[in-house]
Amino acid sequence: MALAEDFGDTGRAPVSACPACVVVPAAERIAALRADRAGRIVLSLPNADGAQSISTVEAAVQAVPGVISARVNLTLKRVSVEAQPSVTAAQLIAVLEGQGQEAHELDPGLLSVTETDRQGRELLMRLGVAFFSMMNVMLLSVAVWSGAEAATRDLFHWISGAIALPTVIFAGQPFFKSAWASLRQGKLGMDVPISLALILASSISVYETAMSGHHAYFDAAVMLAFFLLLGRYLDHRTRAVARSAAEELAALEVPRAVLLVDGNEVEMPIAEIHPGDRVLVRPGARMPVDGVVIHGASELDRSLLTGESLPVPAGIGTTVSAGEVNLTGPLTVEVTAAGKDTSLHRMADLVAVAEGTKTRYTSLADRASRLYSPLVHILSFSAFGYWMWATGGDIRYAINISAAVLIITCPCALGLAVPAVITSASGRLFRKGLLIKHGTALERLAEVDTVVFDKTGTLTLGTPEPVALADHPVDAVALAAALAAGSSHPLARALAEGAKASGIAPAEVTDIREVPGQGVEGRFQGARVRLGRADWCGATPAEMTATYLSLNGQSHAFAFTDRLRPGAEAAVKALKAAGMQVELLSGDAPAPVREMADRLGISAWQAGVLPAEKAARVAALSAEGRKVLMVGDGLNDTAALTAALVSISPASALDAARVASDIVLLGQDIAPIADALRIGRQSARRMIENFVISGGYNVVAVPLALIGHATPLAAALAMSLSSITVSLNAMRLK
Repeated sequence: MALAEDFGDTGRAPVSACPACVVVPAAERIAALRADRAGRIVLSLPNADGAQSISTVEAAVQAVPGVISARVNLTLKRVSVEAQPSVTAAQLIAVLEGQGQEAHELDPGLLSVTETDRQGRELLMRLGVAFFSMMNVMLLSVAVWSGAEAATRDLFHWISGAIALPTVIFAGQPFFKSAWASLRQGKLGMDVPISLALILASSISVYETAMSGHHAYFDAAVMLAFFLLLGRYLDHRTRAVARSAAEELAALEVPRAVLLVDGNEVEMPIAEIHPGDRVLVRPGARMPVDGVVIHGASELDRSLLTGESLPVPAGIGTTVSAGEVNLTGPLTVEVTAAGKDTSLHRMADLVAVAEGTKTRYTSLADRASRLYSPLVHILSFSAFGYWMWATGGDIRYAINISAAVLIITCPCALGLAVPAVITSASGRLFRKGLLIKHGTALERLAEVDTVVFDKTGTLTLGTPEPVALADHPVDAVALAAALAAGSSHPLARALAEGAKASGIAPAEVTDIREVPGQGVEGRFQGARVRLGRADWCGATPAEMTATYLSLNGQSHAFAFTDRLRPGAEAAVKALKAAGMQVELLSGDAPAPVREMADRLGISAWQAGVLPAEKAARVAALSAEGRKVLMVGDGLNDTAALTAALVSISPASALDAARVASDIVLLGQDIAPIADALRIGRQSARRMIENFVISGGYNVVAVPLALIGHATPLAAALAMSLSSITVSLNAMRLK
């Protein structure tokens, strides 16, 4: 039935239970296109550390026949491999172990943050041991400094060595293991100079003690280990606070579920749950699987997935997704997907791959780190040789300077400069309701100066809303509401809901029947009344979308506008305030497009635009030197989304639009688009600032170490401070 003109300019996708999760079909469509030739394997890399690990792992994996691509996510310590079906995880693990990299296939049923938490606890334990030993060795050193001589001094040195050497071996294991793995593959990783410094400081102390020297440096060796561990732990915690979007999603995964077997409740690992099983989700519990509610009624909290705080009702037939929270009542859910097959897990994997994508800044940092590592050792050995010559063979002094140079020139801050920013930015945007699908999107967002919006389904929700019902007589509205209740047409439903919201009760209308293609008619007080098309009701068509009521030769036109998407006005206002050029392109009729543009304050708009014309307009703006962000949701927006520098689609968009877009808007609120552009610009600045910080640190610190003005202990503090500063600077994103 048609109550009025065709409403809207795009086809609508089915409404999903989880707007955050409908981004996943984008990944599924891509995977389906190449399912016959490729698959994805994800391996955890517990010991991955630094930009050199990235290049080593990627090069080793990509050398395996059948591997299409490999991308390391240093934040999550994992590598995502796209490969032919003939390539297995065991084969890749063996290759990486041959390169000195420990690797494990990820268990999709476990939280990805478990390994990160374990590493944090291990670092904290080693830090505590180093601190305890440091305090004891320092007490013994005080006795030596106070004037202990000869045998007494030697005894205190040997006791200090008995405490310090096991401590350095135990506390320094994170550095030693990483350094040994690098050396086995013939490379000089970031932890090689640190390990050399610890060994040198301990060795010179043993030498001095054995020769009954006046000075030993066991206290310095333990303090060096302590402060190096402290810096690494603080960096670990800093990066954990700036959790990525992939980690945010992975943290929503539930490792176990309550399976219903013959009426009995059995708690099972999520890896043992299969489609067709029935699980019980108690109030307050997080949804462990994708499925359909077959028993019970409740409300669901989807705020962590969509950013929207209002709960939604759930009952029999409701589709639910992993990660949602069941609020008020028990639900029995029939499983449609579990573990790695859930939309939540696939989305987390998709985002993790995006976060690991190389940008031009990442490539720059990789090249700098590869050149920098050999330079560290050349400088250190050169300093040792020079000071041996300058001091007439004072090996103790030369070794101290050499160790200080090894530590202070470690390029840890340079390796963190870009990943720290990408991790922090993706997490910030996710919490604002934006999911980055492509890693270079942040880089491109920083360049945007023009934003082009589609109308229906993008700036609006694609649902009609009656305009100015109060301008019509109450009797006419009551009569129209009674007729509208007899139809399922979108305009009829919107009119009935609008009358109800205004407190107007439907009139008593009898013999209501629907006339296909025309409208609804009935009898009121013996007279025929109609609600529907203008010509059927004997009315003059209005410019706006409308439906018409006729009674005794009189007619009323009820106009409708498309319901504005929450945050649309705020988004356009913020974009214009930021100096952006904003345009509106729509396939809808001129009247509603003009009304929408006036309402939002958009001066540049076009109506009746065909899909090819949208893409042509985006291309024309690009040819003028404009950097275009396209925001759209329909099939007719796909070409324009692809043509733009960067693109955003709502989660409710058609699959084709989501595949073409770089970023997905999870909730209904469109205001975060302005936040995305702001954070994109901030991210570019933070990356550059991090390069300046790491470069400036080396410009100042290296000469000080070379001329002997920095002890190994001071070097450890400076190196740790530079890494922490880079991470903290990345967290300044707002």
